[in-house]
Formats: sequence, C-alpha cells, structure tokens
Amino acid sequence: MAHPMGEREAGVLRLGFDRRLKLEFHGSKVSSDAGMLPYRELDDAVGLSEIAGGVLADTRRGKNGRHDLSGQFRQSVFGRLGGYDDVNDADRLSLDPVMRWIVGGKAVERQAASTSQMGRFETKVLATDANVEALTNMNGVWIDKVHDRHPPTMIILDMDSSVSPTHGEQEGTAYNGHFGCTCYHPLFLFNQFGDLERCSLRPGNVHSADGWEGVLKPVVVRYKGWKVRLYFRGDAAFASPEMYDYLEAEGFLYAIRLPKNQILQESIAHLLTRPVGRPPNHVQRYYASFSYQAGSWDRKRRVVAKVEWHPGELVPRVGFIVTNLSRPAERVVAFYNQRGKAEQYIKEGKNAIKWTRLSCRKFRDNEVRLQLHALAYNLANFMRTLALPEEVEHWSLTTLREKLVKIGAKVVRHGRYVTFQLAEVAVPRSLFQKILGLIDDLRRRPVPA
Repeated sequence: MAHPMGEREAGVLRLGFDRRLKLEFHGSKVSSDAGMLPYRELDDAVGLSEIAGGVLADTRRGKNGRHDLSGQFRQSVFGRLGGYDDVNDADRLSLDPVMRWIVGGKAVERQAASTSQMGRFETKVLATDANVEALTNMNGVWIDKVHDRHPPTMIILDMDSSVSPTHGEQEGTAYNGHFGCTCYHPLFLFNQFGDLERCSLRPGNVHSADGWEGVLKPVVVRYKGWKVRLYFRGDAAFASPEMYDYLEAEGFLYAIRLPKNQILQESIAHLLTRPVGRPPNHVQRYYASFSYQAGSWDRKRRVVAKVEWHPGELVPRVGFIVTNLSRPAERVVAFYNQRGKAEQYIKEGKNAIKWTRLSCRKFRDNEVRLQLHALAYNLANFMRTLALPEEVEHWSLTTLREKLVKIGAKVVRHGRYVTFQLAEVAVPRSLFQKILGLIDDLRRRPVPA
C-alpha cells in the first residue's frame, strides 16, 4: 500500500512546547478523507458511477492508459465531494490511500491520476459535445435509480437561478446588475428531496428564466412514464404565459410568483387599507383569491394574494401567486413558500461542494465543471436522504463533509486484507455501522428461485 512518492524523507518536524513530540508525513499510509468510503459503498450499492462507463465516450487513443474512464470519473466526482474543487490537488490525492481505493483498478497498488491527467480528462475527454450532454443527463439517470428503490408518490420541481462570481477573463462571464458582480448565471431545477434534477451554465447577463425549456422539458419527459402527481414552483422570473401553457399541457399543478401591478392591487383594495384600531404587536395576514387575465394571456387564471401588516410599518407587504391549485388560498401560499428550500439547496451546493468554483478560461470547460459538481452534490444528497440514521438525519451537506467525510485513518495492510483504522470522534463505530447497514439495504438482492 505504501507509495514511495507519498513519503517525506526530509526528516521529522519537532514541536517546541514538548520536545518529545515529532511530526511525520506519510501521505500514502494516512488519509484525512476516510469518510468517503461509505459514499463509495453507496455509489456501488445503487450503481451510480458504473453508468459513466456506459454513456461517456472515451476519446483517448493510447493503448497504455493507466486509468479507465470510470475510475477517472470517480476521482473527479469524489474529489469535489471531499472539498477539492478543482484538479490542482490531484497530485496529492493521487497518493491518498482512500482515493486510490475509490478509483480502483491499477490505482490501488500504484497511484490515481495526476493533475495533468485529470486536467486533460476534464478539458479534453469530457468536453466533447456528446460527453457534455451525457453528463447533463446523468443526474436524472442517477435520480431514477434512487426512485426505483424508493418510488415517490409525487414530484415537486423547484426552479431557481443563482450567481457564480468570476474573477478573471472566463469566456461568457458578464456583469449582472441584479447581483452586482461579474459572474455566470446558472439555472437549477431541484425536486422536493433536494436532488438536483438538471442544471445549466449560462452567461452572466442573461435573464433569470433564460433557457428554462432546456432545463425543465427533459425532466418532464423523464417523468411521463411515472404514476406520480407533478407540481412546479417558481419565482416571478418564471411568470410567463409560455410557462403556464406548457405546465398545463403537461398536467402539472403549479404555483408561480406574479409581479404586482395596478390591476392586481385594485383587486384587493379592501385589504390594502390599514385596519381600524390600535395596531397589534403581531403580524396580521389576510388572503384573497380571484380570477385575473393579463393582456398576454389567452384565458383567465386563478391568482392568490397575501397581505401582511407588520408592526411599525406604514404600508403592507403584498404578494401574488398565479396557480391552478384548487386548495384554499392560505394553503396555496404555504405550498409556494416551501420553494425557499431550493435556495437552501443552492447555498449547500456553494458551501459544501463549492460549485461556484468555475475558473477555467473556456465556457465549455466550466460547463463540464458545473456538471461534475452537480453529480458530487447529488451523491452527497443521496447519502443524506437514503443512508443517515434518525439521530443525524438533520445534518446538512456541510456538516456531513466536516464530520463524516473528514475522518482521519491509518492504513494497515495484512496478507489478504487492507484495514483502515479510523479515528472515532464525531462519527463513532456504532453510527458508522448503521450508515453501512442502511446502504446495504439498497442493494438489489437476487430473487430466490
């Protein structure tokens, strides 16, 4: 298991506060990421990374390739899962014993791919038109595999855009007045479980809803064969007659924020007058429901309004939602408010997976990076939704990385086995055992004859 390049022969380091202490570095015998092994177990149980070998085209023509395509794909995804957001750390990771076992194949006895190998893999092999399309579709394929094991009764899709600030001369970057920075402006589509169904990288100066068809429609096609109720939520950027017509034609129930205008305000004028009497110390909420047809609509649709009077404020806070739901107005608002979870999922992607790290010069290379980050995010979210025991099911992706992924371990090799001796701090053995048990339950068992 030991790799000579992973050892440091420059001597030990000493500490002044107690000279009995020495520090040695053994990069190929010790790992700080032993908690990625349960993720690899989850990957194997559900059959996720093996899909890459079947849908990605290997453009390498050499006959002496050290790593197969699936292995390098795992190194790209798991590296991001561990917080290594680009290939700059690949040289050190190539010697890490955990990463070598995750990659598999020849990497177990030698080393995983180097920085130059990973750079070529992500900017040459994965950057072809066919492979970018395959990466974009792979999130949906992974989610379908999870749903095969835990079939949902309904699917709620939340669409939202976000900002990925840029700090160089990346292709497609532009100043966005809303975010107040130079950036990319990616579009995301999540389901109610936090899985990222599909995403798209876009130039920084496009409208928030630009290209929604390319993100939403492939996901809708995927779910056509499923016997589930379909819902959609979106903010005011997606309030367009084209969106309404499409959702209604596909059988979706939706709730979309509607920008306010004078006609809408006049429809609830009776709620916009300050209530008589001394204002209470709590928020007063009022709801209304009425039919409305904008000039660009071909028919009337239901609009729900919420009016909030807050203590100390002279004017009310007003919001409108266009919907085809039949439930009471208050419940429509409550349903729409749940779309705030999508913003939380985006925040977790930024903090735990660091998917805003899009520093390649070419737009196509950054497209590949975003899709790899998305796959790493989904793998992390599958761990949270499928394999966490009840006592830690509330952990965020950031907490999972800090407490589960970042577990120190020493490698001990015996005749037939390799043992990772794990530190037992945030995740004790009993909790680790429960996680592995839940993952094992996901494996397909042969049907008895």
